[in-house]
Amino acid sequence: MQWQQRAANAADIEALLALILEHGPNPWNHLPPAEVTAHLQGIADGSSHALLAEDEHGLLGFVSHVRTQRFRQQQPASRADAEQAYICEAVTHRDAAGQGIGSALLRQVVADIQAAGIVDIYIDRHEQNAASAGMMRKAGFVEIATFADPERRPNGSRRTTLCRWQAP
Repeated sequence: MQWQQRAANAADIEALLALILEHGPNPWNHLPPAEVTAHLQGIADGSSHALLAEDEHGLLGFVSHVRTQRFRQQQPASRADAEQAYICEAVTHRDAAGQGIGSALLRQVVADIQAAGIVDIYIDRHEQNAASAGMMRKAGFVEIATFADPERRPNGSRRTTLCRWQAP
């Protein structure tokens, strides 16, 4: 399958939201519609960013992220006050799952964030989400903490695993 990737813009927000709300929900994902909507609407003002994949038939998936300083406790002491990036959402259309699109987008997002001068990149997942764990490992993320998170993770172990990108 031939597909292209590009930065999402304000005109893409509605399609991104429709894709994640249709193809993202599963027992492992925390996707409250109001929070997801607010995050994706940030693309319009530049407070959120997304890289999408599409082919001649339409949107295949996307990875979104924000700049943050919310992970100060996990930061190396030498970079405690450095800006960080948090990868918020990664979703692929069910019909395109397993073709490497999500991993390719995630790797490119990491490269784009690094090109912007940000070294510390974080992502999280449900502890038991094996598909997300594999995609994150392929993109260079390593687990740094697992903790109880019952409000966001009502199923399974009810725990979140936080990962940080690590240079190969």
